[in-house]
Amino acid sequence: MAGLIRAIQERLRRFPEVSQWPELLSLVERETLSARPCWEFTLDACEAVGGSRHDAEAGASVVFCMLYSIHLVDDLLDDDPKGIYHQVGRAAAANMALAFQSVAGRLLGECHLEAEAERFAHRRLAAACLGTAFGQMLDSHDFEGEEAYWRMVRLKTPPLFSFALFLGALIGGATVNRAEAVASLGERLGEIIQISDDLHDALAKPAAPDWQRKATNLPILYAATADHAERQAFLNLVPEVANDEALERAQDILVRSGAFSYCAYRLVQAYRQARQQIDDLSLPRSEVMIDLFDHYIRPLRRLLQAVGVEVSDALFEGRDA
Repeated sequence: MAGLIRAIQERLRRFPEVSQWPELLSLVERETLSARPCWEFTLDACEAVGGSRHDAEAGASVVFCMLYSIHLVDDLLDDDPKGIYHQVGRAAAANMALAFQSVAGRLLGECHLEAEAERFAHRRLAAACLGTAFGQMLDSHDFEGEEAYWRMVRLKTPPLFSFALFLGALIGGATVNRAEAVASLGERLGEIIQISDDLHDALAKPAAPDWQRKATNLPILYAATADHAERQAFLNLVPEVANDEALERAQDILVRSGAFSYCAYRLVQAYRQARQQIDDLSLPRSEVMIDLFDHYIRPLRRLLQAVGVEVSDALFEGRDA
């Protein structure tokens, strides 16, 4: 991954506007701590359809820029205490987000696509930008209920993931229709990553910011709205979770309410659907996409094993044990 990051950074430095913009350049040159950042999805899709991972580096650079643009805006919308806007100011951070989005469009021309494929890639990129912006708008407003939660999840994260997969498949030589089919895996991937993040945040100590907006976190939303004996006690504890004892009691109720089990069920279902989609695609290197999904389902396997649940491949693949 270090080699890929260096290649992406070098591509971005070639733009005079980036190399002469200290704050923007500092973001470009930051070390990433993510074990599998989403710009690698472009390489995965390229390899899965029979292409070379090296050929997809320009595509990964596009996704890298899009992700940074999204993060800058997301931090502003969420008033994130760790957001870069605290260092550079809100206006400068918004301007940097626009710059990253613009560089993404420029880099798309370096992916060496046929004219028709590049035209569809630009359309997909614009759709991903608009879809994500709309999802972020929904996330920044108060909403109620699980239906609204799933609507936000479908709109906020999957557009970028689907675009990364679509672009990688195109670079790997897939037709537009074939690339669209590969891109559809982004919906399941977004669902799995969102629920996994929600579980992590709901069980984290000290209390994660999700407790302040319970409608945006699936297990907290479940414990707050499902019909269970300790629902009111849970609701009474939610405003007090800054206190470690109150947080621990709230988390205990959350698990007993069935929230953990429900999230695990949704994760397993999403994984099974993804595996079926991968099988139906009959990709030249389908194991690459399977490994991608296995990477994100692994934390659930570990959690289930930690609480004494017997975990088998059959459980996740929908086969009889």
